[in-house]
Amino acid sequence: MVIPASFLIQFKRVSFQKYRNMKEIKIAVIGLGYVGLPLARLFATKYAVVGFDINQQRVNELMAGKDSTLEVAPDTLKTVLVEASSSEKGLFCTTDIQDIKDCNYYIITMPTPVDKNNTPVLIPLLAASKTVANVLKKGDVVIYESTVYPGATEEDCIPVLEKESGLVFNRDFFAGYSPERINPGDKINTIDKILKITSGSTPEIAKKVDALYASVVTAGTYLAPSIKVAEAAKVIENSQRDINIAFVNELAKIFNLMGINTHEVLAAAGTKWNFLPFKPGLVGGHCIGVDPYYLAHKSKEYGYHPEIILAGRRVNDSMGTYVAAEVTKLMIKKDVAVKDAAILVLGITFKENCSDVRNTRVVDIVRELEDFGTKVTVYDPCADPKEVFAEHGVVSQKNQPDKKFDGIVLAVAHREFKDIDLKKLQKEASIIYDVKNYLSSKIVDKTL
Repeated sequence: MVIPASFLIQFKRVSFQKYRNMKEIKIAVIGLGYVGLPLARLFATKYAVVGFDINQQRVNELMAGKDSTLEVAPDTLKTVLVEASSSEKGLFCTTDIQDIKDCNYYIITMPTPVDKNNTPVLIPLLAASKTVANVLKKGDVVIYESTVYPGATEEDCIPVLEKESGLVFNRDFFAGYSPERINPGDKINTIDKILKITSGSTPEIAKKVDALYASVVTAGTYLAPSIKVAEAAKVIENSQRDINIAFVNELAKIFNLMGINTHEVLAAAGTKWNFLPFKPGLVGGHCIGVDPYYLAHKSKEYGYHPEIILAGRRVNDSMGTYVAAEVTKLMIKKDVAVKDAAILVLGITFKENCSDVRNTRVVDIVRELEDFGTKVTVYDPCADPKEVFAEHGVVSQKNQPDKKFDGIVLAVAHREFKDIDLKKLQKEASIIYDVKNYLSSKIVDKTL
């Protein structure tokens, strides 16, 4: 449903009192990961919030005031925790569906990955919708935050809510969409400081959803005219970044052949006021490396095969193998034997200063180097070795190794690596390759 332009509210905070007494608001946040937990914590500063997750270990950890994702500091988390679900403000985490049955706002924050063929996987999202449907009541509002293709909320999720609950959409219950904009590992641009896009299934519900978020997000809100517009806005944010990074990755390949330092070129070009400051690198994670496939998937349903979007994906997905090939070439030029060479890869997470290893492209470097016959050691102080192995079958360690290596590859720019003494880790004849242009140029043999 398209909301008339008169209902647009841009960068404006709306009082929630005119729609419902704040004391009557009780929010359930479904999924307590990188997105759900910070959101639940923020809402818990003003409302009664129940965080629901099917992982009992995760719930136990959070109720003990610990967050393994490192998104919410222990002291911050402990200030909002309450021992039981109540009508007072605060956060209670649970795996029991009965604890969310008296909520009236359900916010779903499930991951939306792709499969091995890069086809969107909505299974977690639809499963969460079914869970909510089991406790859905008349007057409730279900808000989705997961990144999806335009139409997913109303065409894929709402039918599940209707079927499982027996209620009628936009008569008995309503929906909203407010895409997450969390930047994992970023302690400056936190959830309350990022402008929030909101939308609703009717004009009145849209205003309620907007007012709810505006009551806790200090950066303000932007009320989109429809759910589909909000969905599309989110999916193109990451698609745009993916394409821009693909461009500079291609430049890096070209300039490498020319013997030109790509970062020096970008620094020079960046002196123009409207030059976009993107840098080459690996593109992974659960957003930028995935979301373009959602848009491409939906566009194909309408008979259009996207060219630029998928070309950007191909370039970025090739960078891991490209880096590995560059490392081996560098070793050969310096007379470092490749077969059985000991290689240290610094970092395995998909980005710096976070523990998230989902869809990390560093794995491509590791596997390609192993295919060349090298012995790879992965050192990452942020990643959980058990999670790395479960997700990718790669062995990693949290502590710095005490041996020397024929080659060192800086793959992730964790702050712990800035002042690391690499001399202690190098053999007499060895190479250092810096994917992120993060280390001192005095010690690096080559950068991407």
